[in-house]
Amino acid sequence: MAKKATKAKPAAKKAAKAPAAKKAVKAPAAKKAAKAPAAKKAVKAKRKPNPALMKPVQPDAILGAVVGNKPAPRGQITKKLWDYIKKNGLQDSKNKRNINADDALKAVFGGKKQVSMFEMTKLVSNHISA
Repeated sequence: MAKKATKAKPAAKKAAKAPAAKKAVKAPAAKKAAKAPAAKKAVKAKRKPNPALMKPVQPDAILGAVVGNKPAPRGQITKKLWDYIKKNGLQDSKNKRNINADDALKAVFGGKKQVSMFEMTKLVSNHISA
């Protein structure tokens, strides 16, 4: 008789699981309908880039040795600086937020051997004129 009782229990568990699965399927369908109007609102409000950030700035001779002497927007100067760092393998292997300076970057970084990537932008801004 014990065998019959154990067979009845799994059948009861399967029956209990089935309604829960149906409820889960219905809930996301209601959420999708609510998200559709919100997506249309996001399309209407397009963000314009700040023209001040696109304005070319002139790097001085020290920074120019690394990124070039031609005027470029700040974003492009930072991008060229990162290209130089990655090309020469100057990013610290243990802490990726730190940059190890070679001779050219040491002049840009004010003589420091190692700076954080956040400190780097501050030090680079000293070598840029608008």
